Amino acid sequence: MSTVIESQEHQDLRAAVAALGRRYGRDYLTKVVRDGGHPQELWAEAGKLGYLGVNLPEEYGGGGGGIAELSIVLEELGAAGSPLLMMVVSPAICGTVIARFGTEEQKRQWLPGLADGTRTMAFGITEPDAGSNSHRITTTARRDGTDWVLTGRKVFISGVDIADATLIVGRTEDARTGKLKPCLFIVPRDAEGFQRHQIDMELQAAEKQFELVLDDVRLPAEALVGDEDAGLLQLFAGLNPERVMTAAFAVGMGRYAVGRAVSYAKERSVWKAPIGAHQAIAHPLAQCHIELELARLMMQKAAALYDAGDDVGAGEAANMAKFAAADACVKAVDQSVHTLGGNGLTREYGLASLIVASRVARIAPVSRDMILNYVSHQTLGLPKSY
Repeated sequence: MSTVIESQEHQDLRAAVAALGRRYGRDYLTKVVRDGGHPQELWAEAGKLGYLGVNLPEEYGGGGGGIAELSIVLEELGAAGSPLLMMVVSPAICGTVIARFGTEEQKRQWLPGLADGTRTMAFGITEPDAGSNSHRITTTARRDGTDWVLTGRKVFISGVDIADATLIVGRTEDARTGKLKPCLFIVPRDAEGFQRHQIDMELQAAEKQFELVLDDVRLPAEALVGDEDAGLLQLFAGLNPERVMTAAFAVGMGRYAVGRAVSYAKERSVWKAPIGAHQAIAHPLAQCHIELELARLMMQKAAALYDAGDDVGAGEAANMAKFAAADACVKAVDQSVHTLGGNGLTREYGLASLIVASRVARIAPVSRDMILNYVSHQTLGLPKSY
């Protein structure tokens, strides 16, 4: 029932976060990006108010909620024009993985800081030659005494410059089968042999993208998160929340764009009535609103399944939510820019930069084509071509 009608608690959380978002808004984020900075003030205030760690366990300083609550926070900040992309990474992926599989020491060391925003963690999975195929990850971890030694490369890793550490997906050799299996390691930002190079992006965002080189990075045994034999279970414990949060990011951005277009269409008059009275303007915006609402509903379903411990059901719903939200967001931004005409391409109205930003959710963290593969194989049972 909670995925259909939001509880009063969730509605109150939405209202509170929306109020915070409005105090900062699009102008704040635009200035941060223009100055080459980071939204530290908003991040710190959201952390202090308990919004960043709303999904993390109470005994480690979190709110004791789940991805359902965290997705509400990101969506509402996005709808106000000031989304925090690192929420997808730091509390949602890294915080969730450490909370579920970390040692007591790892939880004590990281979760309170991730919850209140005083510490951040990046997440490194994508590689230059692997793309969406996580089975082709070549970053390897080998044992050397009690230590681990990591070697490899990562690409398009967000926020490494501001992160205290990066949760790196490597692969270790299974002693019994000789096969490589995924494992997760916490790599401190100042680890010897851990290098980062910023990628020059057309995308205007506060969070920068990096290529990482791990050149025989030596880590102590306690850098490994979880059981080295758990493999994909631990990995997808982080990837499903990532997809839900990407949907929240896209729904929020789409809502912001439609909101700007609706305000403009109510006031702008070219003939006698405001342009919003014309169905050629009104109907496409109404359709965008419908598609965003539908995407949000699937996002809520995915979050509810994940929070209930249904990893398999959550995997399917999270992929569908991300797919639907990304498409709805791209359409919403395009229609909103179109509604404003030439004004839609000016800096003053703040929509033009979203043309590039809205594409991100179609590409990352997994392409829409790979989601169609997932649904065709896993849900429909169709044969694979690869």
